[in-house]
Amino acid sequence: MSSPEAATARSRSAKFPAHRLDSFFKISERGSTLGRELRGGLVTFFTMAYIVVLNPLIIGTVKDGTGQYVGGGTDPVAAIAKVAVATALVAGVVTILMGVVANFPLALATGLGLNAFIAFSVATKMTWADAMGLVVIEGIIILVLVLTGFRRAVFEAVPLQLKIAISVGIGLFIAFIGVIDAGFVRRPAAAGGPPVELGVGGNLRGWPVLVFVVGLILVITLYARKIKGAILIGILAATVLAIGVEAIFDVGGRTNDNPGGWGLSVPKLPDNWFTKPNLDTIGEFNLFGSFDKVGVVSALLLIFTLMLADFFDTMGTMTAIGAEAGLLDEDGTPPNAQRILIVDSIAAAAGGAASVSSNTSYIESASGVGEGARTGLASVVTGVCFLISMVVAPLVTLVPYEAATPALVLVGFLMMTQVKGIDFDDLEVAIPAFLTIILMPFTYSISAGIGAGFVSYVLLKVVRGKARQIHPLMWVVSALFVIYFAIGPLGDWLT
Repeated sequence: MSSPEAATARSRSAKFPAHRLDSFFKISERGSTLGRELRGGLVTFFTMAYIVVLNPLIIGTVKDGTGQYVGGGTDPVAAIAKVAVATALVAGVVTILMGVVANFPLALATGLGLNAFIAFSVATKMTWADAMGLVVIEGIIILVLVLTGFRRAVFEAVPLQLKIAISVGIGLFIAFIGVIDAGFVRRPAAAGGPPVELGVGGNLRGWPVLVFVVGLILVITLYARKIKGAILIGILAATVLAIGVEAIFDVGGRTNDNPGGWGLSVPKLPDNWFTKPNLDTIGEFNLFGSFDKVGVVSALLLIFTLMLADFFDTMGTMTAIGAEAGLLDEDGTPPNAQRILIVDSIAAAAGGAASVSSNTSYIESASGVGEGARTGLASVVTGVCFLISMVVAPLVTLVPYEAATPALVLVGFLMMTQVKGIDFDDLEVAIPAFLTIILMPFTYSISAGIGAGFVSYVLLKVVRGKARQIHPLMWVVSALFVIYFAIGPLGDWLT
């Protein structure tokens, strides 16, 4: 059949899938393109794929209170392999869910900080199954708070300029993560010195740092020249350079004896390109076992700590991502906020149910937004990449910190530009905004920065005689943050 009508039909058929994607994800409506969404999803995956390597090194290497590793057994190598697969699986599923349900360019995976807290402060007091049960409970509680409207109500009660400060603080935080992970900035080995320094002993050392510098220069240059795919090109080029450097100089991993080594994974071609997924950790949780092991009060305090961190980390992350993507409304709220929060809550519980710790929204998603992502299609792409990594896990290690982190530094700059939206002549906003911005990187915690900003905002309103201007929920949240900051001595006192 070669008639003009047949040709027209074939043309319409070829465009149909793309049209459906455009309509479902509102790609054109949000000023994006299919190519930008695909590139954005890939960039986000590359900048956060390290979690597939890093989470197993945290979750899979710590014995619980009975001397067992996660998933059971006494072999840490087997535990690491199981956690790697489960980490990729949960991240892939919940990130795809975020894209399809909330249509927002936000990826999720096991939360750093929370996983360490579970491993070193919770699991050592009970079994891994008990510890993960606490995570499931925490996720369910947050989901209930979302479904009742409380979580969104708190978000909407936050003043707009504090929301801007959260975005700016996260920008500074993500840039700090970038230079730290790359080894460009480090903690000094000698005691009594400054908390951080340039490289090793104030000097840049090692080929990996050179890879980071070259990658950063390349990304900045491509972005300044408005080259499409600047961030993705930079990551891929730096990865190729890293593989070449490792092949020629045999740098190895970073250790005390080799401070100039690669930060997390050594970028060399693997012997085996595929691995067989082991899903034994799925469903390995005991919902209420922790209450018998450590007591009701201690268990509730642990749940509260997890819940507050998850609650506000995502609130800050989705605000920052929405601001960078230009998707916030006049009140600083992203589209489909309720759906975003529902998916995030489900992800928290899913992480516990799979024994990989609470899954949460990743600020590294901003790298994909910097590449042009504006819709949930980018999240679907990222999620699919995570699912693929379950069987091609060795390939994930080809992208070292030093090749991916230049993207975080550039995106940190882009997010920092929002600081001009804060009125620094108004002390009631300026001081809380300042504390929010600086304490995120200084404490390595988004929640700590948000908490300091909220508490100081309420305090300044009170001391200046404007208590009536404070939204009732800001009083509630600030009081909760006071408890959060005092959780250590409070726990000692109650138990």
